[in-house]
Amino acid sequence: MYKNNRVLAIIPARGGSKGLPKKNIKEILGMPLIAWTIKQAQNCEYIDKIYVSTDSKEIASVSEEYGVNIPKLRPKHLAEDTSSSVDLVNYIIEDLETEGEVFDYIVLLEPTSPMRRRGDIGNALELAINHSDADGVISVGAVHMEHPTTVKRVQSDGYITSYLQSKREIVQRQQLEDVYFPYGVAYIIKTEVFLEKHAFYTDKILPYYIERWQNYEVDDIYDFLCIESIMKEKRSELL
Repeated sequence: MYKNNRVLAIIPARGGSKGLPKKNIKEILGMPLIAWTIKQAQNCEYIDKIYVSTDSKEIASVSEEYGVNIPKLRPKHLAEDTSSSVDLVNYIIEDLETEGEVFDYIVLLEPTSPMRRRGDIGNALELAINHSDADGVISVGAVHMEHPTTVKRVQSDGYITSYLQSKREIVQRQQLEDVYFPYGVAYIIKTEVFLEKHAFYTDKILPYYIERWQNYEVDDIYDFLCIESIMKEKRSELL
């Protein structure tokens, strides 16, 4: 709890993964991937409850080993490749409300983004709650080499063209406007706003800036190897 606001942390972890099978329980630096996010959430004093949502008995077992009780598995219709995270969060909120548990803020922590600095979650929650006019906070990292103005596409005739059609000619990266990509370090939203808007993105979301080395998410083995290498160097900052 922070300033009398109850906080629910949701860690979504499906068992199915095409890019990297069983990635959520794949060991990285001596712990299953999901365990890093669980421990980071446990280390945040503002979080009142941690809810791991999974359809996998293996992930549930690992989560319980690291101190999170899993009373039920995620329903099948919320565990498909096309399932919406919004529908999942709605389900969790309603499920907890039937048990009399109500929260002021939700923080979604993706286990595929384990490179949270010590204090990131708490700092992001402070930013959200201290700016009561805002609906929430989302962690973002600056886009570097893959800036949208330099991204290309291949046309039906086989020739390369700019993805964004713009008359402005950019010759140096330093001339480009700063743009950001949302990473899964933390997605924070007021519960009442989420239930009204059915979204984490509204017109009143603040950015929580993360560092360049945090701009990775585990999707395939190449991401995993990059993250593992960075975590070896930054381990003392993570927990």
